[in-house]
Amino acid sequence: MEPTVGAGSLVFVFKPGPELSGVHSGDLVVFPSPADGTPVIKRVVAVGGQQIEVQDAVLYVDSSPVNEPFVDLATIDGTYYPRTEVPAGTVFVMGDNRERSIDSRDYGPVPLESIDGLVLGPRP
Repeated sequence: MEPTVGAGSLVFVFKPGPELSGVHSGDLVVFPSPADGTPVIKRVVAVGGQQIEVQDAVLYVDSSPVNEPFVDLATIDGTYYPRTEVPAGTVFVMGDNRERSIDSRDYGPVPLESIDGLVLGPRP
């Protein structure tokens, strides 16, 4: 999640009750990696019912470009991801270091019930 959360950083995580609600675009969430189960932090870029796509490194949600000053577009220009609708009950997550992030573009949307908590702190 660099540059937002650097390697070795400590974060506070809010662990809500069994029914996770109130997850919004821009939130940082913690969940087990689909690859190996280790905890990962990613940014929610879209919630169920929204459409996402990436055109020449720019993220679009519901056909509108998203301002992401924490993403270095110069390192990922020429990157595309097809228009995809996020299913209900899931979120689409991406890392802020898009060039190296393994995220929903690789393993698909994350079910809300898989989210262990929300990282507390300022949102962009």
